[in-house]
Amino acid sequence: MPWLKLLHIAALVIWCGSLLYLPALLSQALQLRKDSGFAQGTPPIPRFFYNSVATPAALVSIASGTLLFLVYGILGGWLIIKLGSVVAMVAAHGCFGWLILRVEKGHYRWIKAANWAALCVALAGILSVLIFVLAKPLDWS
Repeated sequence: MPWLKLLHIAALVIWCGSLLYLPALLSQALQLRKDSGFAQGTPPIPRFFYNSVATPAALVSIASGTLLFLVYGILGGWLIIKLGSVVAMVAAHGCFGWLILRVEKGHYRWIKAANWAALCVALAGILSVLIFVLAKPLDWS
């Protein structure tokens, strides 16, 4: 079953990279919308990237992580804390989706601040997942 762990790590790397790239895409889309003198549609790349890369990677990462937990019977205090960090990453992911919708609808108020806040939550989640997986404090096995 090493392929399952490889799948989990690969999907997690893609998802984490997506969470770091989405704020840049949002900022660029927001700047394009504000600079245009006419009402034009937002470039479709933020929504495409979110729907085609970030969300499938998140789903594969979470599903393969759940299978790893069930197949190998991994349990420890570090895993419970790591799952809390994954919740932070999921919250940031959802916030980026909401921000993409707001930019597409032309609601620009608080987009930059929310974009930065979601990036900070994503970074905190990514770093804490990395720390808890590598350090494995509270190992109950």
